[in-house]
Amino acid sequence: MPALNFHHLRYFHEIAQAGSLTRAAERLNVSPSALSVQVQQLEAQLGQALFERRGRQLVLTEAGRIALDRADAIFAAGDELVDALKGVRTPQVSTLRVGALATLSRNFQVAFLAPLHGRDDVRLVLRSGALRDLLAQLEAHQIDVLLTNTLPTREGKSFWTAHRLADQPISLVGPKPPRGRRMTIEQILSTKGIVAPTSENHIRGDFDSLMQRMGLAPTIIAEVDDMAMIRVLARSGLGYAVAPPIVVRDELDSGLLCDHGSLPGLTESFFAIAPVRRFPNPLVEMLIAAHAPLKADRS
Repeated sequence: MPALNFHHLRYFHEIAQAGSLTRAAERLNVSPSALSVQVQQLEAQLGQALFERRGRQLVLTEAGRIALDRADAIFAAGDELVDALKGVRTPQVSTLRVGALATLSRNFQVAFLAPLHGRDDVRLVLRSGALRDLLAQLEAHQIDVLLTNTLPTREGKSFWTAHRLADQPISLVGPKPPRGRRMTIEQILSTKGIVAPTSENHIRGDFDSLMQRMGLAPTIIAEVDDMAMIRVLARSGLGYAVAPPIVVRDELDSGLLCDHGSLPGLTESFFAIAPVRRFPNPLVEMLIAAHAPLKADRS
């Protein structure tokens, strides 16, 4: 196999960064047709298609995403060579792109990424959004793993695999009771204001069903679709929150809030969704192995 043509690689890198053959050609001051030929020659040498066309947009294939990461590393190595000759040492860095559901517990996300803390050879790119948008990013190789508490609907043969990382009980969390005056779950639900997830969250449906079975009609003073906001409202003392303990782990550990007990039969599952790829990101595999499954408690 002939040596890699770095001129072709630089052109490919520019197109990937620009997201358009025309814009890359303008940056490089060459014609789009000449640029296209250079990339075709690179694809022929690598034996892989690096782009696919979707309408007027060029989208990286899986091989294209791998090539872009390697190109970044190669050009970074060139910068490191210059730095080394100037007496400056820079470590090699791998990139991990993580997408997380916008409403997902921040504490869970931090726990998932904990094995990477303190590593100067890893650069994290964190994105949040709606499940549909994040799945599209996963399919387009723009993120390496998707963290969620909601499983997507499978349509035919899926390009992803869901790894269950944790099953958390759903608790009633609120102010710490005065000594000797602890209330039962039934008493709290009957007399105190409740902060609950919105109906879009499966927890709310399970909670409403449980209340019907228990013959209770709690006063819902706030409905929230974001676990981070549920945490804030619980901290403020507005009401008793229906939430997994991991959402308010720090407040429970400090004694600011109290876990008044698990709601029978209510759980929340956390998943890491990884694409089925020929070239998986080894950092994703390491993190899933480290947390499969995470303990379903406050750890």
